[in-house]
Amino acid sequence: QVQLVESGGGLVQAGGSLRLSCAASGRTFSSNAMGWFRLSPGTEREFVAAINYSGGRTYYADSVKGRFTISRDNAKNTVYLQMNSLKPEDTAVYYCAADSRVSVVAGTRENSYEYWGQGTQVTVSS
Repeated sequence: QVQLVESGGGLVQAGGSLRLSCAASGRTFSSNAMGWFRLSPGTEREFVAAINYSGGRTYYADSVKGRFTISRDNAKNTVYLQMNSLKPEDTAVYYCAADSRVSVVAGTRENSYEYWGQGTQVTVSS
């Protein structure tokens, strides 16, 4: 059974940093894209960042570009999201996602991903 487990969320002051991790089990995703999405109250789940299988291609939402960095360690079957200069509007539940298909690129839409984690809460206070 495939599982994606996020960790690293929490409460941080504006301007602070957090590092989210997403550990996959049940199969290897070293040939697959992975991504991060987030859901805030009253909004739809939105794309945050994605990374292709090798880490050579990364994609970011405009709202986080220059502040967030996605990376992966295929030996650990884990993807990370380093979040710096956090803002109150970054407050959300952050979800990790994995694509079941082999591809050289990574998708930025929810329907690009078949596997999802349970989410981790990130709260940024002003």
